[in-house]
Amino acid sequence: MNLLPLPAFTDNYIWMLHDTRQAIVVDPGDAAPVLHALQAQGLQLQAILVTHHHADHVGGVPTLREATGAHVFGPAGEQMPEPLQRLADGDTVEVLGLRFSVLDVPGHTAGHIAYYCADLAGAPLLFCGDTLFSGGCGRLFEGTPAQMLASLDRLAALPGSTRVCCTHEYTLSNLRFARAVEPGNQALRDYSSHCESLRARQEPTLPSTIALEREINPFLRVREATVRAAAQGFDASPPQHDAVAVFAALRQWKNNF
Repeated sequence: MNLLPLPAFTDNYIWMLHDTRQAIVVDPGDAAPVLHALQAQGLQLQAILVTHHHADHVGGVPTLREATGAHVFGPAGEQMPEPLQRLADGDTVEVLGLRFSVLDVPGHTAGHIAYYCADLAGAPLLFCGDTLFSGGCGRLFEGTPAQMLASLDRLAALPGSTRVCCTHEYTLSNLRFARAVEPGNQALRDYSSHCESLRARQEPTLPSTIALEREINPFLRVREATVRAAAQGFDASPPQHDAVAVFAALRQWKNNF
């Protein structure tokens, strides 16, 4: 299986997974990069997976469906370009001989879902949309801090080797914030240097891994003493033992960083 991030707009990635003959794409906000990749590599689009309703994730769906006949899958609880097969927590999708489990991960939007595939030995795949970013997480447009933290905790519990395929190249800005939260985190400093080198060569920083995110992502580390202390330095009101309050303080800090 070949995994490709197709750049779109200014900082989006449309993920493509293909077996040299057939392909799936995830969150195609723009049809043009997908159609170009399909033609250039002689691929047939079999399926489109959508994580949430925002335009930069669904804008290319109607054109791709019409051009290729691909089957569309998306969240049960959000407004989507019809027709599609709607999915909720615990459902499965089988495409390209792979099985994807559907996870409800509300927070960024109320009905956001993620797709997790354990079939690829040693390197499971997670298509998580705008819930988890490398070094960060999505803004809370429709959900609550408690919902988002529960969603992130659920993703953080996946196997450490899981490849994290999020949909924006936000890594460098996220890591600048993460270093403000945990300036003494050596793994974070090392990863920041690595990502800066990648971007200097105009290469993607993604996919990341769950194991790495557990070490460097402050939003997955709200129960660590260093992160709790930093959150209290920004906002003294949240009690350090309350992970949701620490998360909410971090998210507000990041919003204005």
